Amino acid sequence: MVFPIAGGNESKGYDVSNSVRLNDGDNAQLDKTFGSGGDLDKFTVSMWIKISTLASTPDSANYPFIAVNSSPGSNMGFRIRNTDLLQWYHYSAVDGDAGYKMDLRTSMLLRDPSAWYHIVGVYDSANGTEAQRGRMYVNGVEATLTGTPVYPSSGLDGIMGGQIPHSIGGYPTSGGQFDGYITEMHYVDGQALAPTSFGEFDDNGVWIPKKYSGSHGTVGFYLQFKQTGTSQNSSGIGADTSGNDNHFAVTNLAATDVTEDTCTNNFATFSPLGRTNSGTVTLSEGNCKIEGTSSANASGQHGTIAFTSGKWYLEMKATDSTTTQLGFLTVNTSALGDNSSDGNGGMYYHYANIYYQYNNGEINVVNTGGGGIGTASVSGGSNSSLGGFSDGDILMFALDMDNNRAYFGKNGTWFNSGNPANGTNYFSLQTDVTDGVTFYAAVDANTGTELNTGNPPFSISSGNNDGKYGNFEYEVPSGYYAMCTKRLAEFG
Repeated sequence: MVFPIAGGNESKGYDVSNSVRLNDGDNAQLDKTFGSGGDLDKFTVSMWIKISTLASTPDSANYPFIAVNSSPGSNMGFRIRNTDLLQWYHYSAVDGDAGYKMDLRTSMLLRDPSAWYHIVGVYDSANGTEAQRGRMYVNGVEATLTGTPVYPSSGLDGIMGGQIPHSIGGYPTSGGQFDGYITEMHYVDGQALAPTSFGEFDDNGVWIPKKYSGSHGTVGFYLQFKQTGTSQNSSGIGADTSGNDNHFAVTNLAATDVTEDTCTNNFATFSPLGRTNSGTVTLSEGNCKIEGTSSANASGQHGTIAFTSGKWYLEMKATDSTTTQLGFLTVNTSALGDNSSDGNGGMYYHYANIYYQYNNGEINVVNTGGGGIGTASVSGGSNSSLGGFSDGDILMFALDMDNNRAYFGKNGTWFNSGNPANGTNYFSLQTDVTDGVTFYAAVDANTGTELNTGNPPFSISSGNNDGKYGNFEYEVPSGYYAMCTKRLAEFG
């Protein structure tokens, strides 16, 4: 089972290999000021994004993922408003004429943190049809607009492509920051293009990317995020691969922020949309890091992908080894309302799980039983402590949904001499799990962990994959796979 994922299916042959992960708490972004100006009357912007935080929570911010500012007071770009709608805008306060020169807002809301969205904006102010001077598309379909749209007046210059600061992931000046992933970003100078230049519908009617084969114009750029350097050159994270060498400067980004999580291979992360118990948590690093922020009991988050079949591997790195639960729990699809013990929503039962619990330097595997997915029996041994534990240690998890088994390990050694590859010394799962199992983490105050389903937020010293996908510290057991949609399509 997988929760709704836009752009997560196999492509027709064009694969996107990398994205950049932007963490709003780091004030991370890419910046560029062009030395010469482009066509200010006609241009197209195209990009794929995956949000990590809803703009409507927790601080009601506006999240820009590309923005341009000039002085005095003019700005233009794309942002997710604090009501979760998407806005393609041009605002100007020049000569005292304050107001929107273009203001297009979607009626749809961007609230799915498991989805990749394709966004296209077209600016064509010389067009004789007013409604075609500014256009916006989401996943290949022209957006239905809310409110009273404002279209550019005939021949009005935009400012994108001008000799002013351009930013990706934030504003050139202080303000909101985008929290999530971006890939396949095109800026095409001098052309008003349809979304079919960048994407297409597959045989299942899902919008997927395709390779753009046209020119990017004078000041156009194409960011693929294949490099990991921090300099403003062809080896940097902001490298322009259009041939124009319009490279972006890097601010507060590192090699670990270049990931395999893309619109053609979507990796599981923590979901900010559900809760397993009372208390609150903070998610960061593209929803791959969780930290407790209150003293309430074991507040936690579940994963964005659940499985009914196949064999799956992931790792979690402790950032505080005080008290944390990390493991698996069942999906309850029969009642998607309030299933949490504190009445605050969520779609999972807190007590339906089997998990690691590390407490003051000791680890045990806990089977909750009583309707949970864990049973009391442990094949080949007893449920005893795994020994000492320190911050920075990496826990290993293997989930065998074909045989209803779970395995746990630490720093390259499997608990209880377990061997996922040959199926020995496992923890049993109930055989009546029909809605699927996903991972979760529950943390107390001031504790936390970093998740690696194949796109780690922390540095990897070895570099193992599942035979094709992912980046793990330890060897993936034979027959087990990274938690991503390409492997789900093959083995889920």
